[in-house]
Amino acid sequence: MKDTADGPVLAPDSAGRERISIYQPEDASLIFPQTPEFESHEEERTYRKQHLVAACRAFDLHGFDYGFAGHLTIRDPERPELYWTNPMCVHFSQVKMSNLVLADHQGNVVEGRHALNRAGFVLHGAVHEEYPDVIAMCHAHTVYGTAWCSTGRPLDMISQDAAAFYKSHAVIGASAGQVAVEKESGMSVAKQIGMNRAALHQNHGLLTSSRHSIDDAAFWFIALERACQQQLIIEQSGIKPQLLDDKTAAYSREHVGSDYIGWLHFQTLYDHIAATQPDMFE
Repeated sequence: MKDTADGPVLAPDSAGRERISIYQPEDASLIFPQTPEFESHEEERTYRKQHLVAACRAFDLHGFDYGFAGHLTIRDPERPELYWTNPMCVHFSQVKMSNLVLADHQGNVVEGRHALNRAGFVLHGAVHEEYPDVIAMCHAHTVYGTAWCSTGRPLDMISQDAAAFYKSHAVIGASAGQVAVEKESGMSVAKQIGMNRAALHQNHGLLTSSRHSIDDAAFWFIALERACQQQLIIEQSGIKPQLLDDKTAAYSREHVGSDYIGWLHFQTLYDHIAATQPDMFE
């Protein structure tokens, strides 16, 4: 690995494939997740839908359910003005390929038999419309995230895990604590969500967005909830933590906090869920 003014340059693997992370092995014969390449929109659509379902199942495994609250979205690869999302009033554990909903930015159901979560399309639709390059979003009403959001404070850089959100998360006070069912509410927070990996919506909860994949958005949502939990534990202890300096936090974000790393982390969850919950493909 060589360093340049723009950062580290990694040698290709033994098959001549580009490496974008130091975690990718140089020996191409080793088993390691590879980012997919698609020959058709239909093939990519199937992949995105499968991984959206897995993200919902992952949210169930982490206990992120709260009645009908919570919505995850991924753009359709052929029709980017439309997005796939989980159905209203269906538990995360019961989301499957056959009950996903395809909707437009105005909240109209284009494909699917289930209703759409209005708060979901107001927030997600606004972000997807404002930022054409954002392809995925996640939101759920979690215990620790909601608790930390009530403080109106950003995360402290207390760990390598927290550093994944260094200068890439924002506290949003607009419409704090107000149910986002009006379009004005969606647009008021969309700008901040789209400019950051994560948003801490005051008195509401956590949101993540991704320009890479639903895998990336889902994993960093899970990581963000854990970061909020760790922050609350530190606060409760009364002990002042030693914080990462800016250089260390930036270095950690580069190597363990990229979109690719978010995708890579999620492959462990995806493989586990696909193997143990085959009904997701129905």
